[in-house]
Amino acid sequence: MNKALKLVEKISKLAEGKKKLRIMEVCGTHTVAIFRSGIRQLLPKNVELVSGPGCPVCVTNDDYIDKAVEYSRRKNFIVATFGDMLKVPGSRSSLTEAIAQGADVRIIYSPLDCLKLAKENPCKKIIFLAVGFETTAPTAAATVLAAKAQGIKNLFMLSAQKLVPPALRFLLKDAAVKVDGFLLPGHVAVIIGADAFNFLSEEFQMPGAIGGFEAEEILIALANLLEQIDGGRVEVANEYRAVVKAEGNLAAKKILEQVYEVADVEWRGMGKISSSGLKMREAFSEFDIERVEPIDIERVEKKSACRCGEVLRGVINPIECPLFGKACQPLHAIGPCMVSVEGVCAAWFKYGGGKFNWEEKF
Repeated sequence: MNKALKLVEKISKLAEGKKKLRIMEVCGTHTVAIFRSGIRQLLPKNVELVSGPGCPVCVTNDDYIDKAVEYSRRKNFIVATFGDMLKVPGSRSSLTEAIAQGADVRIIYSPLDCLKLAKENPCKKIIFLAVGFETTAPTAAATVLAAKAQGIKNLFMLSAQKLVPPALRFLLKDAAVKVDGFLLPGHVAVIIGADAFNFLSEEFQMPGAIGGFEAEEILIALANLLEQIDGGRVEVANEYRAVVKAEGNLAAKKILEQVYEVADVEWRGMGKISSSGLKMREAFSEFDIERVEPIDIERVEKKSACRCGEVLRGVINPIECPLFGKACQPLHAIGPCMVSVEGVCAAWFKYGGGKFNWEEKF
């Protein structure tokens, strides 16, 4: 028997006789990898994997999308963004709809692409939609530093970077959220370090395990969590030691601290969470479009049966939303959890009902 299947067998034995255990992953890449590899179908029935707020596009609230759409419609503006932001609905519209009405929106693959875009369009204001977690924020910060060093005056950021640890604190204080352990995001841990998650065990007596993204790496982390629960042990284990250090990436953290400061920000489905996001420091305010050219958007309250906010908190599974797979599908998404390729609703729709032949794969 190969190692992956042995790990599944180990998890099953550790789970025998226990109450239902809910393990939450908080990384969109983990969510997709778990579904794609068929891990959910292999685990014992009393071990449930639940997806948390691990997709940065999904947790971006309507107000931010509304601002992005408004900027895109202004004369002499170009909005640069990753492709999965295009169809995310705001309270009125999406960027896709704005493009249909003549807005200039460009898909890029790195924030650094904006430097070239700004040089090629000196009479335009280039706005990068800086959405992401700690994983991508250093590249946005490096772009700002490069623009300053090169004297580029027409490049700006519309920032919505968010920090994972404060969101986990919020979830653990939410009585509706029931979890027994966290599968922690390897990519985020590479930047902020394994020690940044120690509060889980020290303050909340909650086990955690940092895992990689291959099926076997995920199973190793899950087995560690089950071992902790079985042995009455609580710690944050680093099962991605090849790339995650206790202190994280010091160079990336230094760049982040130079350009950004911590701020209270809004999360879809969770409201404003204290110290859970980043905003540009005063020294770099000339690159902050909301300071250079602020806009006041009157939010339109939407009435929708979409339960994306509850899905993001792990309170319900996507199939419990009345719109899932009916009015809300990838080609006609009602909520961002179905829009993004890392969204849990999109993963459930694509992989949720599928069967998987592990003997063929492994």
